[in-house]
Amino acid sequence: MRNKAIYLIRHGETDYNRRGIVQGSGINAELNEFGKAQADAFYDAYGHIPFDKIYTSELIRTHQSVQRFIDSGIPHESYSGLNEISWGIFEGKAHASLKDDNYNYIVQKWSSGDYKLAFEGGESPLQVRERQLPVIQKILSQTQERTVLVAMHGRAMRIFLTALLEQPLSEMDQYQHNNLCLYKLEYNVATGGISLLQANDITHLLTLHVS
Repeated sequence: MRNKAIYLIRHGETDYNRRGIVQGSGINAELNEFGKAQADAFYDAYGHIPFDKIYTSELIRTHQSVQRFIDSGIPHESYSGLNEISWGIFEGKAHASLKDDNYNYIVQKWSSGDYKLAFEGGESPLQVRERQLPVIQKILSQTQERTVLVAMHGRAMRIFLTALLEQPLSEMDQYQHNNLCLYKLEYNVATGGISLLQANDITHLLTLHVS
């Protein structure tokens, strides 16, 4: 049986990203002009890849990041299980506001293994992983799909990678994620093993200039 190639990207830039404001799953922001340019650059670099299916979250910024692939006729499915983590009361606030005692306490608890802890009104990493697992099972079980493109979000992507690679959640912070970065993985259908081939690759964006 042939292996499955998984191209995993983070969405392009939004104005919230540019302004350093937390989006999470509660803010359904669109890409800004630079984010659209990032999406175009990714398509220009990878539009020749024969993707069998595109998987995205239900948030518009992931759809817009792969819209040209969708427009080319590639089948597309969206799942709430791929949505960004909910940051609860911190959504819509500047990242600087996260640097308070409550934020630091929760992040430290995550680092020490308490993945059930969540921000007020938000989700824990464990809850995010649990909603991701059925989608991962869906993606991996479609053995007729040899090459797939998955578009999602920063923190959710970190959690997704640890699930794919069968790592503890303590490993999630090692996975950096620029806007419209690429992680490429290979799934061995015969053995069930997954290998990481590329990480946070942004070579397709190097010709862009930040305005």
